This record gives sequence, C-alpha cells and structure tokens, in this order.
Amino acid sequence: MFQLDDKFLADIGLAELPEEQKKPFLQHVYDQLQYKVGITLSEGMSDEQLQEFEAIIDRQDGAVDAWIAQNKPDYLADPLLQQLSQAVQLPPDNPNVKAEYAATKWLEVNRPDYRDVVARTLEELKQEIVQNRDAILGTPPPAA
Repeated sequence: MFQLDDKFLADIGLAELPEEQKKPFLQHVYDQLQYKVGITLSEGMSDEQLQEFEAIIDRQDGAVDAWIAQNKPDYLADPLLQQLSQAVQLPPDNPNVKAEYAATKWLEVNRPDYRDVVARTLEELKQEIVQNRDAILGTPPPAA
C-alpha cells in the first residue's frame, strides 16, 4: 500500500513545497491517480461490469449490501475488512467500511491485476512529477 504524505513528497524531491501547498498538491496527485487507474481498469470491462462497480463506488442504495450478500456473505470474517476497519477507526459494519471492502473485493474478482495497475500508474505519475519538479516548485531549471 502506498501513502501520499510528506515521505512521498520527499521521495519525489518536493519536500520543500510550501506547507500550505502540500495538502492540495497531494489531493491533486490522488485525483490524477484515481482517474488514470480508473481509465486503465475500465478497458476491457463490459457495460454490466462498469455499471455494477459504479453502483458500488457511488454507494447506490442496496448495491454494496447486495454485492456482499451474493459474493462474500462471510465478509465479517475476512481479515481485509478488519484491516479497513482499523485503518479508518470505524466498526466493520459501518457503511463506508463496507463500501470500501466491497469495492476492493469487486476489483480482486473482476480485475485481479488492479494492484499492479495502481503501482504502475503511481510510478508513471512520480516520473512525470520529477520531470516537472522545477516548474512545480517555481524554481528555474539548472543552467546547462
């Protein structure tokens, strides 16, 4: 699992980003990652799969509970659910925890390569940021 935090900024050479810009920048990176991963993962999916996943991530009424009931009825015993619950410090039956669990499990079933896609896309974003570090920091590039 990756963290978009001060360590991430240091790893890509942006540790000196002004404090007031860090959170918006990290949010932008997260949004870009989510968008690019979504595009990649949707390739090759049927309309039905896309609609089902969209219903889960949009938390449409009953979609999460229906998917869990059909595909993971023993979800309360799943260590992933416990990890998610602990990470956000909410009970396992919290609707947000259940929705995150259902989305993760849906991806494991329908796009088992999703973790690789996330890692590859994050690495591409890091390279893009590193290449544009001077512009992001507002410093002139080194003289050639």
